[in-house]
Amino acid sequence: MITIGVYGGTGSGKTTIVSKIISEFPTNEIQVISQDSYYKDTSHLTFEERCALNFDHPDAIDFPLLYQHVNSLKNGDNIEQPVYSFETHNRTKETVTVVPKKILIIEGILILNYPKLRSLFDLKIYIDADSDMRMERRVSRDISERGRTPEEVLNRYLNTLKPMHKQFIEPMKVHADITLENHQNTPLNLSELIDKIKTLSK
Repeated sequence: MITIGVYGGTGSGKTTIVSKIISEFPTNEIQVISQDSYYKDTSHLTFEERCALNFDHPDAIDFPLLYQHVNSLKNGDNIEQPVYSFETHNRTKETVTVVPKKILIIEGILILNYPKLRSLFDLKIYIDADSDMRMERRVSRDISERGRTPEEVLNRYLNTLKPMHKQFIEPMKVHADITLENHQNTPLNLSELIDKIKTLSK
């Protein structure tokens, strides 16, 4: 198994690029684990308290569990991946069984901030996009997919996401094996990246 870390700021295009990578491989050879599934359990907090949490800080992620799960998959074991609800800002009681495959992609904004997890990646891909483009994409997504208001999303971006990006995400760019520039809403040519992944996974 090869493990690939795909990271970058919110709205940088990680999900779109990962989807394009997946489409180039048979479904029985590749799978994705999202950092978003590993937000810490916050059942001990009220909904209002959960809404006030900073979900863009590394402390919001259950990195020990994510590391354990990636390590287990690399060792050939199945895992029970948590299921997270953005509506309740908490994990559900459900899990999803994930089985080892030839290629494992882990994607998320903070996956490089945990050194033990970072050490498991065979290839690290940073998606770079300018701040205005990322804000536009984030606002559009959170309104259409997560039921947020424009004011709520914009305030969160300016007061939380942007400073967290500068503090925790952008500095991790130095660890990238490949940096993809994704500053426009136009398809990227991923042929070289796909070829590299195919070579690594042989």
